Amino acid sequence: MPREKRPKPIYERGGYKLYPARAGRTNLEIIWYDGARKRERSASAGTSSEREGRLAVDRLYLASAEGQGFCPTCGRPHDAAAGGFVYASAAVADYLTARESAPSHEALKDRLGHVLMYIAATNPKISVTQIDEAWIARFRKHEMARPIVSKTGAQRPRAAGTVENSVVALAAAIRLSGNVPLFKPLRPKDVSSSPLYRADIKTLAAMFRFCIDPKPPAGETWSDKMTERMRQHRYPLLQFLRISVATWCRPDAAYDFSTEPKRRQWLPVGPAIALNPHGRRQTRKCRPTVPVPQQIVPVIEATKGKFVGVTSIKRAWLSLCDALGLPGEGEAGTKLIRRSVSTIARRRIGEANWVQGETMLGHRAASTSDIYALPDPAHLGLALAATEAIIDEIAALAPGAFTAGLPRSTPALSIINGGKNG
Repeated sequence: MPREKRPKPIYERGGYKLYPARAGRTNLEIIWYDGARKRERSASAGTSSEREGRLAVDRLYLASAEGQGFCPTCGRPHDAAAGGFVYASAAVADYLTARESAPSHEALKDRLGHVLMYIAATNPKISVTQIDEAWIARFRKHEMARPIVSKTGAQRPRAAGTVENSVVALAAAIRLSGNVPLFKPLRPKDVSSSPLYRADIKTLAAMFRFCIDPKPPAGETWSDKMTERMRQHRYPLLQFLRISVATWCRPDAAYDFSTEPKRRQWLPVGPAIALNPHGRRQTRKCRPTVPVPQQIVPVIEATKGKFVGVTSIKRAWLSLCDALGLPGEGEAGTKLIRRSVSTIARRRIGEANWVQGETMLGHRAASTSDIYALPDPAHLGLALAATEAIIDEIAALAPGAFTAGLPRSTPALSIINGGKNG
């Protein structure tokens, strides 16, 4: 009997082909020719999803080819160091696949997404060796001319630092392909300007009142039911404010904090919070272990799982900025809490002891001695005392700001899983 004809592959990469699942099986199949063994080989893609199957092919291709580029015509590997042809879009895809487990993967997807859109609009077949300083200059100009548009239609200028993050990621992708970038990314300090605005205690308290005591816009009236509904919607924002004031953490660390035991972040014996969850590799933006102000301990103990409960509070934050009249032009982003609390605390701690503030902010890199002798969060006593004093002053102006269970009578953070938090 003649052998059954193999169907057309779903996806192919450098000789590795993705095929539909065989009869009686659910997972897609990857087939390739092994030159060393002189025979065809196969492996399960481990999934029935075409999207995940394509990623499985990419992973196998990268692991087997060890980063070598393949000729788009004949499929033979090139020596990339000798100037092999590699599509820029393929280099980006390979880089994202290689960085799939990195903590920065989501950020890299966003940054390189802008690069891929520009490549698709200008020259989809451009190679990594064709991307030079002139190409990068055109990319920067194109991106700076595109404003950032929110879901509500509001527009704001794109920051030069944001564009340069895409350039830096593209350079890393080109290096992974075995080529040397023909351009040089600009230094962050040359393209970024840190916001100057800082909120005072009175403004911070107003942020908490926005959450726990919502008021209708001028000219509107709300029923008790509507008021409670808005209080519920703003609860993730309230939690974000609480953890940000208490730990001075970056927004991404606030979203990431969880009381799940397996993450080893909530350390009640201290009490302390490990802003970097167990198993996550530290990045350049260090997440330290910090002491916990006593005022937030009951709130943490009443929380099950993720503390903030959503992946973004941007919509609620924009509503807060509008209601309080906070400055625009990037001066009042979600890092405002971190910047403001640390600025107030710095005056109280004093310059001689500011190393404690640097540690709280994650700006002090760990030393070899810190690996052998774990640092004690209790040594941040001045920073902790300053934070507790700030919380007391906020609570005096906004009663309930750090009261466990507000705005619910029974905390139920586990049911909050969406992004509708306006």
